[in-house]
Amino acid sequence: MIKPSVTNSTQRSAVFTPFPVSPLFTVFSGLSVTSEFIMEGSVYARLDALGIPYERHEHPPGATVDDLAPYWAGIDATHCKNLFLRNQKGTRHYLVIAIHTKRVDLRGVADQIGDGKLSFGSTERLQRYLGVAPGSVSPFGLINDLERQVRVILDRDLKKASRVSFHPNVNTATLTIAFPDFERFLASCGNPVRYIDIVDKGK
Repeated sequence: MIKPSVTNSTQRSAVFTPFPVSPLFTVFSGLSVTSEFIMEGSVYARLDALGIPYERHEHPPGATVDDLAPYWAGIDATHCKNLFLRNQKGTRHYLVIAIHTKRVDLRGVADQIGDGKLSFGSTERLQRYLGVAPGSVSPFGLINDLERQVRVILDRDLKKASRVSFHPNVNTATLTIAFPDFERFLASCGNPVRYIDIVDKGK
């Protein structure tokens, strides 16, 4: 699979350079290579426009935290899980971002944000609001939410992180950025952002 031309993970920033790619379809997402190339490149373009440095780490596709754990071992960052949720009526949508080791109690989240029962959004809703496929959920998908419909709910413990990591809207790479820069990225998107205490229900 052809990848965007970017600097390696030891450098502080990357430049996205377009070039022709094959329109073959990939197995893990159902998206064409061209579509994935554009989706990933849009993330780099936004970060570059904001002057946010980042490190890119390429790895095999991984749809879950367990899939990615072996490839995260050498990456110096706090890794996150990203849950795209909806309320019971489907009138509100949330992106819950927590430290990846936590088992998130959806009822506890709902109680803190004052909404009813929360459940996972469908593939169709995920595509409509964040423009990504299942397994690639990321706050970088907010660049596709032009109407700012998705409310961002952050684990308060993330404030202790110096760097955080996310997919660049495709699950064959991980980007790391400084936490203050992540907050600056969120501010640029304009979506509502709220910190809450996310308790690990596994403990």
